[in-house]
Amino acid sequence: MINGSRCIILKLLNRKFWLVPHSQEETEMTKNETMLNWVGEMRELVQPDQVVWIDGSQEQLEALRAKACNDGDLIKLNQEKLPGCYLHRTALNDVARVEARTFICSKKEEDAGPTNHWKEPVETYKMLYDIARGSYKGKTMYVIPYSMGPITSPYAKVGLEVTDSIYVVLNMAIMTRVGKEVLAHFGDTNNDWVRGLHASCDIDEEKRYICHFPEDNTIISVNSGYGGNVLLGKKCFALRIASFQGKNEQWMAEHMLILGVENPKGEVKYITAAFPSACGKTNLAMLIPPEGYRKKGYKVWTVGDDISWMRKGPDGRLWAINPENGFFGVAPGTNQKSNPNALATVQKGTIYTNVALNLDNDTVWWEGLDKNPPKNGVDWKGKPWDGTTAEEKGAHPNSRFTAPAENCPCISKEFSSPAGVPISAIIFGGRRQKTTPLVYQSRDWNHGVFVGSIMASETTAAATGQVGVVRRDPMAMLPFCGYHMGDYFAHWIEMGEILGEKAPKIFNVNWFRQDENGKFMWPGFGDNLRVLYWILERCEDNVDAKETPIGYLPYVEDINTEGLDIEKETLEKILTVNNEEWLGEAAGIEEFYQKFGDKLPAELKNQLNALKQRLSN
Repeated sequence: MINGSRCIILKLLNRKFWLVPHSQEETEMTKNETMLNWVGEMRELVQPDQVVWIDGSQEQLEALRAKACNDGDLIKLNQEKLPGCYLHRTALNDVARVEARTFICSKKEEDAGPTNHWKEPVETYKMLYDIARGSYKGKTMYVIPYSMGPITSPYAKVGLEVTDSIYVVLNMAIMTRVGKEVLAHFGDTNNDWVRGLHASCDIDEEKRYICHFPEDNTIISVNSGYGGNVLLGKKCFALRIASFQGKNEQWMAEHMLILGVENPKGEVKYITAAFPSACGKTNLAMLIPPEGYRKKGYKVWTVGDDISWMRKGPDGRLWAINPENGFFGVAPGTNQKSNPNALATVQKGTIYTNVALNLDNDTVWWEGLDKNPPKNGVDWKGKPWDGTTAEEKGAHPNSRFTAPAENCPCISKEFSSPAGVPISAIIFGGRRQKTTPLVYQSRDWNHGVFVGSIMASETTAAATGQVGVVRRDPMAMLPFCGYHMGDYFAHWIEMGEILGEKAPKIFNVNWFRQDENGKFMWPGFGDNLRVLYWILERCEDNVDAKETPIGYLPYVEDINTEGLDIEKETLEKILTVNNEEWLGEAAGIEEFYQKFGDKLPAELKNQLNALKQRLSN
C-alpha cells in the first residue's frame, strides 16, 4: 500500500520515479492545489494500484517503452533501420475517431449547436464516472502534465491527462511538451488548465464516449485506446476546448496548417490554411518547391501541419503558434513521391499504429509506401500476411504515425518560438471537380469569413456510391468546433474587427479541378507553390487581379508556369467563374445556412445575398 503521508518511490524496471501521494500533500512535481486535488479525486474514482507522474525525462520514457514492449502493448522495430521506433495495434473495434460518440456537454443544448452531439453535463459526469469507477484496479495511473504550445509562450495552455495506457503516455510525449518543466513554468496558484481523464475500461464500443465540458475545462474519454479519442491534447483540447476558450478570450483555435515561404532574399512570409480531409493538407504543409523555384532560392518551412492558435500580437498583426510538438499523420499513401519530408520524419522516434509488420527485417509497411509489400508479414490485425497475394490490406486505411516535429527536414526555425509567426494570408480549400477556380481572393475580411463558412468537398463513388455530393465543412472545423457554429462565425467576424486593417488577406484554393475526361487539370503537390506565390504577391499589393462575382482571380499570365507542362487554355479554364454553376452553389449555401437559424450572423446573410446579386447581373 502507498503511504498517504509522503511521496513514495516506485521501482519501474529497476528505475525510480516519484509517485503522487494518496493525500493532497506536496509532491516534487507541483504544489498547485487545484491540480493535486483533482488528481486525488481521479485516484479515488478509478482506484489504481499506483500513481506515476510523468516527469518528461528520457530515462523515465525509456523505462515505459521497455515496460510496454514487455507487456505486449508495443513491438520494438529494427533499431538500425528505424531507431527509436515502435509498432502498436489497437483493438479491432477501435481504429478511428468516433464522431457519433463524441459530445459537447454544455449547460444549454443550444450552446452546442446543430453541428455537435450534445449531452447534459450533470447526468453525463455521473454516467462517465460510473463507467470509469474502479477501472484502474490492478493498473498504474499515469499523470501527464503537458503544454499545448512552447512552454514559455504567452499563447500556450496547460493540461493534465490521467490515463491507464502507456501508449497514451508515449504518444503525448511526442505530440506535446510534457513533464516537470511544464508545471514549473505554470506555477502553483494558476487554475487555468484543462482536466483530462482517459480510462481504457473494456474498450466496449457500446460504452465508448469522448465528452467535452467546455465550461469546466474538462475532457473525459472512456472505452477507447485509439489516438484521436485518447490523446486528449489533440483535437479534444487543441480544437474543441480551445475554440471555446478562444471565443471567450478573443483568440482563435483553428484546424489549420502553418507554413513559411522564403524568397531568394531570405524573407519569410507565413500562411495558415484549412482543408477538409483528403485535400492534401499535410502535403502542402511540407511542400517541396518545384526545381525552378528551388534553384532560385525559394524554400518552404513547416511550422505546423494540423492546428493553429492565433491571436492579435503587440504589433497589431495576427500571430500564430502550432500548439503541438509532433505529427499524428495517416500512413497509407505517404511515400517518397507524395510527401518525402513526411517519410523522412517518421524514420526515427516514431510510434506506428495499425500498419503492417515485415517479419524479415522488423520494419513496417503500408499501402502506398512502395510496390514491395512484405511476403512474410503480419497485418494490422496481428495475423500472418503475405502482401504479394493477400486480398485484405496490410495496414488499416486510418493507420497512423506519431512522429516528433523536430525530425522534419523542413521544420521552421520558428517552430518553438514563444512569439509564434505573423500571418500574411489565410487559405481555405476543398476538393471540387468543377465550379470553384484554382484560386481566388475574398473581397474583404467578412467576405473571407463567408468563403470559409461555405467550404466544401465533393464525395467520390468509392466513398458514397455517388459522385459529386457536396459536403460542407466550414473552416474544416465541422467535427471540432466546441460550441455553436453560428457563434463561431460571429467570433470570426469579431476577430476581423479586432485586427482591422492589419488582418490577413483571405483566399480560397482548389487543386482538384477536372476536365471532361476526369483528369486533374492542375498538377498539384510542389507546383502549388506557384499559387502560394501569387497569394503572397497579392498580400504585398505587387500584382493586379480581375474582379469577378465570387472574388478576385489571377490573370493567367500572373501564375508562373515556367517549367510546367500546362496549356494556357487549361489554366484559363481553371481560372474561370461560371455564373450559372455558382447560382446553383448559392442555392446549396442557402440551404446549408438554414440549420444555424437565428444564430447565423447577419453579415453572412448579407454576403450570400450580395453574391447572388452579383451573379445575376
